[in-house]
Amino acid sequence: MINNMNHYSLKWTIEKTDAGQIIKEFLNAQGISRRALTDIKFTGGSIKVNGQEQNVRYLLKEYDVVVIDFPPEEINEKMKGENIPLSICYEDRDIIVLEKPAYMSTIPSREHPTGSLANALVYYYEQTGNSSAIHIVTRLDRNTSGLVLIAKHRHAHHLLSMQQQRGKIRRYYEAFAENAFDVMKGCVDAPIGRKPSSIIEREVRKDGQKAVTHFEVIRTYHDFSHIRLDLETGRTHQIRVHMAYLGHPLLGDDLYGGNEKVIQRQALHCKELHFEHPIKGSKLSFTASLPLDMETIIKKENE
Repeated sequence: MINNMNHYSLKWTIEKTDAGQIIKEFLNAQGISRRALTDIKFTGGSIKVNGQEQNVRYLLKEYDVVVIDFPPEEINEKMKGENIPLSICYEDRDIIVLEKPAYMSTIPSREHPTGSLANALVYYYEQTGNSSAIHIVTRLDRNTSGLVLIAKHRHAHHLLSMQQQRGKIRRYYEAFAENAFDVMKGCVDAPIGRKPSSIIEREVRKDGQKAVTHFEVIRTYHDFSHIRLDLETGRTHQIRVHMAYLGHPLLGDDLYGGNEKVIQRQALHCKELHFEHPIKGSKLSFTASLPLDMETIIKKENE
C-alpha cells in the first residue's frame, strides 16, 4: 500500500487462485466499488499491471503485480481548518479513532458553523500532509462524548460503511437515566421517526424506522441509574428517544425531558468501539473512560 499527500494506492501480487480473472472481478472481490472504478477511470486514477496501464477487462496471470491508484480527493473549500486539539486514541494510514468531547459538533451546522470535529480534522490534515476529504464513519450528537471512527480516505470509508450495514461496527454506550429501572436488563424495540412539530426532535411512532436498543443497569443511585447500552440500529437520537419512551430520560437531556440539575447536557458517552480494520482485516477494540462531568456525578453519589 502507498499513501502520500497526493493519492492513495493499493498493490497486490496475483496468486494462482486468482489467476484467470479479469481485473474488474478481482477488484470487486477486494471491496473496490463500482463507483470507485468509475472514479479511477474518469477522474485521474489508474490501474496498472506490471507497471503498464490496463483496463478492467485485462485477464490476470499468476505473479502479475496490480497497482490501483485512486484519484485525488475533492476537499470542501468551505470547510476551514481550526487549531483545536484532538484526543487521538489510534491512527494509521487508513483510520483514526479519537475521543470527541461534549459540546463539540461532529460536523458544522447552521447553529454551530465552527468549532466542529471536522474543522479540527481539516487543520490536523493540513499539518500532517493528508489531502483527503473528511470521512466520519460514526457520528455523535454535539453533546454526546466518546469514541468516533474516522476513515482517512474514500476507500476505507466505503469498506467501513459496508461493515456498518452488516452490523459489524459495534458501539457500546454508558449513560445516566432518571430513576430506578424495574428490570436489570431489557430491550426496546420501537420505531423512531421525526416529530411533526420539530425539525430536530424524534419520537417513537408506528410509521418510523425500526430501532432496537438493548440496555443493562450497571448500578442504581438515589435518583438515577447508570446504564450500558448496545444498539442494533443507529437512528438519530435513538438512545435518548428510547430511554424517554421508557420513562427514564437521560440526565441533562432537555430535549427529551431530562433533569438538568446535576449536568447540563445529556449524560451519554460512547465508551467502547469494536470493528475490523478496513484494509488489514484485524479486529480492533477501543475503550474511553467516562468524562469528568459524568465521573464527578458518580463520585458525589459515593461520598
